[in-house]
Amino acid sequence: MEERGGRSPEAGDGRPAAKFCYRHPDRETGISCTRCERPVCPECMVPASVGFQCPECVRTGSGTGHGPGANRPRTIAGGAVTADPRLVTKVLIGVNVAVFIAVLAVGNRLLDRLLLFGQAVTEPYGPLEGVAEGQWYRLLTSMFLHQEIWHIAMNMLGLWFLGPPLEAALGRVRFLALYLLSGLGGGAVTYLLAAPQQASLGASGAIFGLFGATAVLMRRLRYDMRPILILLAINLVFTFTWKNIAWEAHVGGLVTGLVFSYALVHTPRWEHLPDSGRRRLALVQYGTGALLLAVIAVLLVVRTLQLT
Repeated sequence: MEERGGRSPEAGDGRPAAKFCYRHPDRETGISCTRCERPVCPECMVPASVGFQCPECVRTGSGTGHGPGANRPRTIAGGAVTADPRLVTKVLIGVNVAVFIAVLAVGNRLLDRLLLFGQAVTEPYGPLEGVAEGQWYRLLTSMFLHQEIWHIAMNMLGLWFLGPPLEAALGRVRFLALYLLSGLGGGAVTYLLAAPQQASLGASGAIFGLFGATAVLMRRLRYDMRPILILLAINLVFTFTWKNIAWEAHVGGLVTGLVFSYALVHTPRWEHLPDSGRRRLALVQYGTGALLLAVIAVLLVVRTLQLT
């Protein structure tokens, strides 16, 4: 079906023919939509930052190669901009504190069920337990587990310091994925390298992943990296000099956070890409997360085969 309106043929005297509003073919106009270039009359004009747009382009977000949601504010990693960029951080702190209080109330019975260790008995003449015995959930539960007040205080201080800027820059979903992947990566390296009966707990692996992501983000934004590098160096010194610190979790979380955050932020500017480009970048981000999960699974399988 042929559409009425739009450009008319040139006038017979060679002058450009008059343009008529595509929605009101009887109204002559000299203004065109800055997106689709269709002529629009004063009634149909929608003021934009540059020129005017037609109602359809405003409603659908078309005319730039983007879909309807393309004009929503996006973070540097493509996540949605939210009113509260601390929500996930506060929820994670709340979960850690809730588990800490539960352990204080219940005691070792709960602690033994949530700790990360490869293979051991938790009570005299009890059955073998641990990740090697199929209790893979310990990789997750140990990330939220703390026994000493100084331990949870230091980790939650780090989470509150590093979390909100990263959550604002990455978006909630990507930030949560970074936190969980870093914690799982730290747990997997601990399971692989530590003695099977050696128990570990704490959010340090995830926190070190946030350290790595902060360094990557600051480099991407060309900020002064010296403060975060100095802070990271100090924490690494403590990691390898203090007793009773699971250095494997710190290193595993740091490497995981570095790799995943690099895939998240080292991409072309999100807002300049058409829908197809955005989908490809999202696939790169999701694919990197899936690849890291696959590597973690391989480490778990290899170590389990060694212990069983």
